[in-house]
Amino acid sequence: MAAIELDNLTKRYGDSLAVDGVSLTVESGEAVGFIGPNGAGKSTTIDMLLDFVRPTDGTARVFGYDAQTETRSVHERIGVVPDGYALYDRLTGREHLQLAARLKETSVDVPAVCDRVGLDVEDADRPSKEYSKGMGQRLAIGMATVGNPALLIFDEPTAGLDPHGIARLQELLTAEVDRGTTVFYSSHLLEHVEDTCDRIAILDEGRLVGVDTIDGLRAAVGSATLTLQELFTVYTEKEGRPSVAAGGAD
Repeated sequence: MAAIELDNLTKRYGDSLAVDGVSLTVESGEAVGFIGPNGAGKSTTIDMLLDFVRPTDGTARVFGYDAQTETRSVHERIGVVPDGYALYDRLTGREHLQLAARLKETSVDVPAVCDRVGLDVEDADRPSKEYSKGMGQRLAIGMATVGNPALLIFDEPTAGLDPHGIARLQELLTAEVDRGTTVFYSSHLLEHVEDTCDRIAILDEGRLVGVDTIDGLRAAVGSATLTLQELFTVYTEKEGRPSVAAGGAD
């Protein structure tokens, strides 16, 4: 069964078209990068998957469950690190993981989760306000993995991380994929997804303009080195329209 099925997913805010008829299938066990510049509609698409926002048209399904009418069944099977997530300053890492377990109605082996995400178990008893950005990111990922969800959704997870933190995050995602977890990874930076994802879905001004493997993208561009701007140019030209959004992307 497919992990994610988007069929003509559309979201309008008044006269503004945020997501324009997106259709995409992510297979179970697959890692898919969802790339596009800021404002392309990535977070809005993810919000519809989570039923934080209702679509104007189209449907979103997760493991066969309708994201809008069977939301509980969807949430029971996923872990999420949202864009702009926040931790509770006064809670320890352990308390955050225990909170995630209560919300998911499951138990949690705190040392095992810390080991899984590369967080020192001694740090689990420190309040999160003492954490570095990278430590907080690892804790957030640990919370998402509580209960071993079949699907992990990451929305711009590298925001604010230094190069070491980004490399560590990519290692964590690769380990999750190796476990058989499905990963849907949103980013506006191509280099953050090309080493960890099986396929890349390219979003431009709310439209899905291309979906391919890294090798397929390189063949389309005609270069072993990829930039997001080149991909936008190639795939939007295939549609016979210019890419306005590509100017600030890289």
